[in-house]
Amino acid sequence: MSKYRNLVSLGGIFWGLSCLMGAHAGDVDVVHERVAAQDRMAVAGPKDAWPGATVAPKGAPNILVVLLDDVGYAAASTFGGPVATPGMDALAAGGLRYNNFHVSALCSPTRASLLTGRNDHRVGFGTVSESASRFPGYNAVWPKSAASIAEVLKLHGYSTAAFGKWHNTPYWEVSPAGPFTRWPTGLGFEYFYGFMAGAMDHFDPVLWRNTTLIEPPRAAAGNYNLGSDLTDQAIAWLDTQRALSPGKPWFVYYAPGATHEPHQPPMDWIDTYRHRFDGGWDQMRERIFDRQKKLGFIPSDARLTPRPPEIPAWSSLTEDEKKLFARQMEVFAAFLAFTDHEVGRLIDAIRTSPGGENTLILYIVSDNGASGEGGIGGRDLAPIGTTPVPISERVKLLEELGRPQLAAQYSAGWAWAMSSPFKWMKQVASHLGGTSSPLIVSWPAKIPEHGGLRQQFTHVNDVASTLYEVVGIEAPKIVNGVEQLPMDGVSFAYTFTQREAPSRHQLQIFEQMGSRAIYHDGWWAGAMHAVPWEFRREEDFSKDRWELYNLKDDFSQTEDLAARYPEKLQRLRALFEREARANNIFPLNNSFARNGFGGEQPRLLDGHDELVFAANFPGMPSMEGPDFNRSHRITADLTVNRRDVRGTIVANGGNLGGFVLYVRDGYLVYEHNYRARRHQIIRASERLPEGRVQVSYEYDANPKAGGGIGSLYVNGELVAQARLEYFEAPLFTNEFDLFTIGRSPPGRISDSIEGAFPFTGELEGVRVTLK
Repeated sequence: MSKYRNLVSLGGIFWGLSCLMGAHAGDVDVVHERVAAQDRMAVAGPKDAWPGATVAPKGAPNILVVLLDDVGYAAASTFGGPVATPGMDALAAGGLRYNNFHVSALCSPTRASLLTGRNDHRVGFGTVSESASRFPGYNAVWPKSAASIAEVLKLHGYSTAAFGKWHNTPYWEVSPAGPFTRWPTGLGFEYFYGFMAGAMDHFDPVLWRNTTLIEPPRAAAGNYNLGSDLTDQAIAWLDTQRALSPGKPWFVYYAPGATHEPHQPPMDWIDTYRHRFDGGWDQMRERIFDRQKKLGFIPSDARLTPRPPEIPAWSSLTEDEKKLFARQMEVFAAFLAFTDHEVGRLIDAIRTSPGGENTLILYIVSDNGASGEGGIGGRDLAPIGTTPVPISERVKLLEELGRPQLAAQYSAGWAWAMSSPFKWMKQVASHLGGTSSPLIVSWPAKIPEHGGLRQQFTHVNDVASTLYEVVGIEAPKIVNGVEQLPMDGVSFAYTFTQREAPSRHQLQIFEQMGSRAIYHDGWWAGAMHAVPWEFRREEDFSKDRWELYNLKDDFSQTEDLAARYPEKLQRLRALFEREARANNIFPLNNSFARNGFGGEQPRLLDGHDELVFAANFPGMPSMEGPDFNRSHRITADLTVNRRDVRGTIVANGGNLGGFVLYVRDGYLVYEHNYRARRHQIIRASERLPEGRVQVSYEYDANPKAGGGIGSLYVNGELVAQARLEYFEAPLFTNEFDLFTIGRSPPGRISDSIEGAFPFTGELEGVRVTLK
């Protein structure tokens, strides 16, 4: 028997951790000893139905909820922006546009609020999953007391599926071992196809089908893009439902993860926007503002807010900066246009199929404001060490922006422009630029008005209540034996037919990354804490200045009334304090640091310095894998059955960096890819002997000098050694990476490796020793 089977396997470690993490103190488990019918929500069906079968209410619509990422309020042409979005145009022309719809100012919080109908902090999502802390409002632990829309609809006879970005599971639970209770399939979605992280490589994604890690399905032509794949998968799922469950309504949550960075459209889409943004962000913002008014999307008396001093005037930039930043915007525009095309393809498939007219579509254009997290310079070429890459070097690679090894994110100046007419952007929950998103609602069978505008204050937490009302059910008091938190959202189904009805959502609290606000009956009080590209921030929140706006008269927050109405501001600040305490917002979260606010986050392999992986290990996200940034040793037992044996032994990383230990033409090779900038290779001088062989790679880190010494061993003898000047193993830095055994991940760590590059000999297993 293999010694790898005699050792305590990693699977055993995973199982134990799964048991420990299966329940959290944040969950509210109220077990009622009542009749069995009260342990699940009982849904009445035909008397002759089989036990357990549920039937949806008569006439219940199919439901598609679309959620895009980091688009901003003003990027799409449908709402006055510079990017052609014919898919949105068509949907809005046949439905309703909402100009006063609000979201949280970050990804995970908006998703949690959308899918539960509760305020984000109240269900543990006051920040993104990777920044979770032990505090109840920020722990990223979805409570059982807040059942998802999918769970509720499933229990009322719906088929349910989610496609694309999830980003609502604690990162330490994202592995092949689970636990899976807080994955999509554990929260009501019967089918999931997509990625678990907050961002993804759209050319070489890390994909999951339900809870199984899979390889992206690639066409022979090699032109794969995640956006097209997600639409293909969603259409295939819908076709299967119609074939096998005709007449059964379905709920689909489609969140493609675009246009979150990295901006990665198919390269042939970018040329459409060449030179469209040469005039810069100041000019573009004014043009957008004019178009917004001509389209009637914003009030005729709305005013354009000025550029904040933290963002430079376009005219002050150098020529190289202008070239680079204009190209960044071209890539983003192509990404949004391509995404609109793929969403439009899905909508067309739905509308032209049976039941298409009775399909309610809610298209949320942005999960938060446009992203300025790239800073004034944007992001593309990673630095060597800590020295920023000069513009003169970056501008040489304009035509490469958006490719797999050169992930693109535009300048914060463009995020500001794409937020017209509002102030600020993503993360900044104190201002409308961070919390506003256009919404399109279309339901041909029930909404007769075409191209209408709705101006009621609405919030993403209203969606669940709205869907329950149109389906004909109530928000449940108990789900699967657990008492449910009261809903925070208010149905806006009344707006489908009542254009001028007053808003029923009168109170809403906002907070992300320390920036915070309170809305009450048309008034808004907010305090900005930091610009979104500063990740090390002031801890003293008392220094933040509160502002006051009357949104009934000032749509875009141009006139701060704090000095004029100090008593009004004080009342709203007191209301914020009350609501913040009720919603688990205190203590305020100040950063993205995984190991900062609230203490270090747990990691799946904490406390395990000796790890053993069998050859059939399915792989796992690098963020939760072994910490190779320490000194370490990797040992593998092989059987070499031919002179030109080849393939991967172990790999960790993706397109933007990592390492791979492999064999090429019989030679043992270690290659480290530093930030897609520098490849450092150690290669044995002689081929591996045939028969049973033990190979090892040892890394001795030198924290003071940086880098370390890498050594290759064959059967215990040193065969090659070199200094690695720079070393960085993916851990907290990149969500796109995989740790794999016997094959390479989808992303290309080495230029000499194509595809999975599986090992052609026999690989018994791999031992990792962390020192």
